[in-house]
Amino acid sequence: MNRPLVGVAAIVTQNKKVLLGKRKGAHGPGCWAFPGGHLEFNESIDGCAAREVHEETGLFIKNCRYVTCTNDIFKDNNKHYVTLFVVCEYESGEPEIKEPDKCEEWKWFSWNQFPTPLFLSLRNLLEQDFNPFAMKK
Repeated sequence: MNRPLVGVAAIVTQNKKVLLGKRKGAHGPGCWAFPGGHLEFNESIDGCAAREVHEETGLFIKNCRYVTCTNDIFKDNNKHYVTLFVVCEYESGEPEIKEPDKCEEWKWFSWNQFPTPLFLSLRNLLEQDFNPFAMKK
């Protein structure tokens, strides 16, 4: 029986901007997305966000907090994810392409001034009118 997978997307903030990567590979190639990946067995959501951000970008993050989720059905790929979004603050490092088979570039963008196309989970998040800079701390 097929079941949805759990993904964690890290909304890394710095100077009123967020980090997006341009995806490569079979799942969402050419789309812009937050760093993130699969939640591993016995892993905390915040721990997954920190691990994935560091593995993909080389950055260190702090003050992670879960904020919302999306239900993402990729009909063309026959994939289904529940994506947990975590807002995190940049701590240190410079964005690097640590997984060149999965991402071609990292860039900082102002909220709602994103490039296109956007990855499905990010499009679904924006449909919720979510804004990490409008949240109470």
